[in-house]
Amino acid sequence: MDFPFKALDLPYNTIEEIVGLCPVGVDACGSFTFICQNELTIDNFTLPAGKQLILLSVEGAKNGERLARCQVVGQNMVSTEILLPLSLRGEFYECQGDRGYSLEEIMASSRLDAWKWSWNKYLFTIEFLYLHTVRKNVVKFPSSLEVDVQDVSEQFQDLVFITPLSMTEVASQPMESFPTMAEILDSPEGNKFFNCSWFEELQRGRRLVLHSYGTTTMILASTPKGRKGKQYFIISESYGGRMRRRAREFGSVYELHLASSQSPGLKVSVTRHCEAVEEEGMPALSVGEQLEVLGMALMDGLKDSSGAAQKIESLICKQTMDKEISLPLFMAGHFVEKLSDNKKYKLTDLASSSLPLDIKVVTRDKELEKDPLMGLPALKLEETFTETTVLTSLPNKPDWCFELPVRWLQMSLCLTSDHLPWFSNESPELHVETVTEVTEKFYYEYHKLISKIEEPPPRPPKRKPASSEVPKKSPKSESKLPNLSSAVTKQLDNLLLGQTKGRRAPAPPPPEDVSMNFYSPTKTEM
Repeated sequence: MDFPFKALDLPYNTIEEIVGLCPVGVDACGSFTFICQNELTIDNFTLPAGKQLILLSVEGAKNGERLARCQVVGQNMVSTEILLPLSLRGEFYECQGDRGYSLEEIMASSRLDAWKWSWNKYLFTIEFLYLHTVRKNVVKFPSSLEVDVQDVSEQFQDLVFITPLSMTEVASQPMESFPTMAEILDSPEGNKFFNCSWFEELQRGRRLVLHSYGTTTMILASTPKGRKGKQYFIISESYGGRMRRRAREFGSVYELHLASSQSPGLKVSVTRHCEAVEEEGMPALSVGEQLEVLGMALMDGLKDSSGAAQKIESLICKQTMDKEISLPLFMAGHFVEKLSDNKKYKLTDLASSSLPLDIKVVTRDKELEKDPLMGLPALKLEETFTETTVLTSLPNKPDWCFELPVRWLQMSLCLTSDHLPWFSNESPELHVETVTEVTEKFYYEYHKLISKIEEPPPRPPKRKPASSEVPKKSPKSESKLPNLSSAVTKQLDNLLLGQTKGRRAPAPPPPEDVSMNFYSPTKTEM
């Protein structure tokens, strides 16, 4: 008995989605026929909307691009073939087919088994069999549905009913369920948040060892921009490396003000000499001079046209001899933070202080096979946050664990009854990977998620020049256009004279205010 196919009214957005779901080949069981609701343009070929296409095969181009070979169904059964890039976007729909499929074909094909079928009472039997093997909730049927129910328990004693779980659901299981084995049903292939080795292992069908779950305190960190670009990390609070604080550099008084608002009592050393400008309230600074930032104040500055002194926002600093000076916020300068110790800190010690902090890792975490933070010239600890994580390892290395952040992994898995990869009375000693490299996308999505995108800090006040410093137009610049006009007129006259005499006239002199490498005649030649 054959069952006609009933296509679902669900759109595909790319050719790659179709290829990922469907068998390839015209003779394959359930070959895929589809249409596009919009017109497609591929190179110089335009495919009208509504044309039927049959997926034939997937090929690779010389440039590495993957292409889908499709058959375009025309009128009178005339057809042609076309290559479509897998990245091609559109609104694609599967076509309703006339072919019938046997129950054996349906159960043997993963795609056919996943779709709906329409044939009176047998619709109940097939959908019930499929949905109950992989869905997590109870299927309810209306009492008015006329179906024949047959007990097939004896024939399907080996049938296993699995419950797909999201990462959030895994982290809500009873703690006594762990450790346990699990299988990945849907991998997070489209996830672009992680740039680490364990993420590459999260493939469909992969077995995992789930040890436990819990809440982990983490620190978001980043490196300065270098030749390889910026790098981003999330570091577990249990990281065992040692680090020293790194002095920060500041290029203006305004930067000092921003840093001191986060780290009160900031002390700096001047690294470049600055000359005094008394009329603007800018004091002289010498290389090596020590300053301690005290706070902000409004100071008298330049006088306006009415004779009243303007108020200037200034940073009050204390010098070595307990003398206070005021530095206008618009003042440029070069300062380096003065650190009072050379102590090696644990991450927990620094995380409890005010962030951000610039540090350098000087001792690697010996629990890690390879510490990615060791050797970095600098690292900025930006902020702390907590994540629900699932402690996981691979069956071939059950003692080397990594933490899966629950809210950043869109994947589903199911718990299995497989045996744990160690003897029941010999639990392995676990080593946890405490550093995870993440992508720039994670960095910005994290700030969006916690709604921490703040308004940028206000620009530092601009230096206001005195009325005597207002630039004036030079007389030379005002006379540039008349000189240029007279020079062009003179060139035209010389050309006309040259045509009259039948010989070429000497080159005219260029305008005085135009810098050109032409020949310039002497006065005697003029």
